[in-house]
Amino acid sequence: MKKIGVFTSGGDAPGMNACIRAVVRSAAFHEVEVMGIKRGYQGMIDDEFINLQKSDVANIIQNGGTFLKTARSKEFMTPEGRQKAYQNIQKHGIEGLVCIGGNGTYTGAGIFYEEFGIPSIGAPGTIDNDLYGTDYTIGFDTAVNTALDAIDKIRDTADAHNRIFFIEVMGRDSGFIALNAGIAGGSEGILLPEVMNDYEALKSHFADDKRRTKEFSIVIVAEGETEGKTYQLAERFKADFPECDLRVTVLGHVQRGGRPTANDRILASLLGNAAVEQLLAGKTNLCVGVINHALALVSFQEAINSKKTIDASLWQLSKVLSY
Repeated sequence: MKKIGVFTSGGDAPGMNACIRAVVRSAAFHEVEVMGIKRGYQGMIDDEFINLQKSDVANIIQNGGTFLKTARSKEFMTPEGRQKAYQNIQKHGIEGLVCIGGNGTYTGAGIFYEEFGIPSIGAPGTIDNDLYGTDYTIGFDTAVNTALDAIDKIRDTADAHNRIFFIEVMGRDSGFIALNAGIAGGSEGILLPEVMNDYEALKSHFADDKRRTKEFSIVIVAEGETEGKTYQLAERFKADFPECDLRVTVLGHVQRGGRPTANDRILASLLGNAAVEQLLAGKTNLCVGVINHALALVSFQEAINSKKTIDASLWQLSKVLSY
């Protein structure tokens, strides 16, 4: 290959810029040209291509978000939209793609290859950490630390007023942020979409006479919790424990922003380099990841269709530590 493209798609995640930087620098090392595609698949359709040199990615490793921007493209879901994207790829002489994103990004790349034969390698960029084939995704560590910083601050006011706080963290259909931030933040309860009847377990915990008496408590709720939204669960808890002084805080999109941690910068750099090397080696329809500190490769299909589960030992630890 003499020219490749790189783009970010779907939700942004801290560390995406570090990954783009690694793609550009790795490609330059192999004397391969790189074009950045702005706004993901929509930019591919709208012909938003820019040449990227090594100097273009200087001083971005520390920035959150993605300087190539990102978008979710309904037009790319249509055959006509993908035809426009292919014509632009051909016009710019791009022979392969590095796509940074999540399930939707991988799905689009797989369909694009089936229809037009454009090879792609994916790098997992999502704060949710819910992609199969890697222990950690780009942005997850930063999101956990951002949530933890907020939890620590809320603990101060919870302590001052002897209150119980229900704190909602992001995670859509996964509880990875909630579980990790909950343990690190010393929470007394964690509600996850992966665990059935976890509200009843929380209720039993607070009703237990043997439970250590505390003047305040923190309960972490994943936004995808299946037993109800955070405000609904808080109202339910208030009905069960009317004597408690309870507040709800939804952290929201603050968890997507901010400077990426060292872990995310290193992970993003490793995966960006690996994506280029796999593409130049003739591989396609694969996503790069890290499992047990070693580079791992899985197919787009496997990454999309396989379910990544939370660490059962961490879940058990959270119950032990909150007792």
